[in-house]
Amino acid sequence: MPRDATWHATPVLVRAGLGSAALSVIAVVLARPDLLVLAAPLLVHAVGAAVRRPGRTPSATVRLGNPYVREGDGTLVRVTVDGAEDVEHAVLALVPHRHVVCRPASGVVGASWWDRAPHRVLELPVASLRWGRRRIGDGLVAGTSGWAGYAWGPVPVFPQDLTVLPQPGVFDSRTASPHPIGLVGQHPARRRGDGSEFESIRPFQPGDRLRRVQWRVSLRTGNLHVTSTVAEEDASVLLLVDSGVEVGRSEGVRGRASTLDVAVRASAAVAEHYLIRGDRVGLRILGATHHNAVHTAAGRRHLRRVLDTLARVVPGENRDLDLDRMRFQVSAGSIVLVFSPMLSQVSVVATTTLAARGLDVVVVDCLPDDIDVAGDDERVALAWRMRMLEREVLLTRLRRTGIPVVAWRGPGTLDEVLRRLGRRGARTTAGRR
Repeated sequence: MPRDATWHATPVLVRAGLGSAALSVIAVVLARPDLLVLAAPLLVHAVGAAVRRPGRTPSATVRLGNPYVREGDGTLVRVTVDGAEDVEHAVLALVPHRHVVCRPASGVVGASWWDRAPHRVLELPVASLRWGRRRIGDGLVAGTSGWAGYAWGPVPVFPQDLTVLPQPGVFDSRTASPHPIGLVGQHPARRRGDGSEFESIRPFQPGDRLRRVQWRVSLRTGNLHVTSTVAEEDASVLLLVDSGVEVGRSEGVRGRASTLDVAVRASAAVAEHYLIRGDRVGLRILGATHHNAVHTAAGRRHLRRVLDTLARVVPGENRDLDLDRMRFQVSAGSIVLVFSPMLSQVSVVATTTLAARGLDVVVVDCLPDDIDVAGDDERVALAWRMRMLEREVLLTRLRRTGIPVVAWRGPGTLDEVLRRLGRRGARTTAGRR
């Protein structure tokens, strides 16, 4: 066991013992009783600390109050000191990490106790300002016994895994899915059925429900007429998030966002929007090598699965380069939303491949308007300008091939695009008939 993990005398006890002994000797040799008065407090302190010498070595364990939090939300780093009957004062100091803030900001907290409880708990509130997987809680913990005579530590405490789920951006869409393919949902389908979306008023047919009878039209015409509605179905949405390229500096949930921040938060917002409405959502991370796909499903439990996968995205990791073996398990009629700044070859190939299969593909541009890459370097600024020109040419080609490109702006981002896709699908169906 290291020396710091056991109790050892503090400099305070050493100074008190040596000081009282030296003053006592000098008082006897020089016949100075006044020096004995000065030595008495030091002697009392040394004796008191020696009497309360600890007999049991403590041990420290660290846990998180909640291992799953949202961006900007806090949790507690809770360090429990066992065998702490002799610990009177303890201090915890955490190692600072990027995008992690503490209260107090120094990351140091201490506490004192006057009872002889076997367990002591030190708590430090922390919060993560950016999504992702964090290892926090590593640092040092130390304690002192009564009269500050003996010290324990500092001993290291080991980090714990904290999963920071992305904070979904503000998103809402009032436009129905252009191609609902499920059985039960909130999107008006192209076939008649039991729903709330009005279609027409037609003559009564055997099997029509009486509550559908349109009495005004029936009395005016002399024949029974009923209200016809369209069926309501659920939609299937595949989210593609490009993690291979990250441009810009991420300042957390309260500051500027990088391209990957926009992509992750936007995809989380869209997933939450559709899953709450009862639709089915799938996820594929372009560039990640571990747990990069979530099958298409519905429900709030599935939303948690999608958010947890987004939190595991490694920024800038681009190893999924085998373009010929890319496989996307997506059914016909699904909507594919590609969240990407369109700066990597992987995202371009994936977009064009899915569009060539006849799927409705929408590119959500995740490049922020206020991004600053060049700074004061003129050469970097010139290179970035050339790259932006190439990107604009690429986006123009995508639009000409029929792939919509829309910049992420929060609520209503996809409304107009989904309307156009619905009209295009309706025209295609009418042409085939």
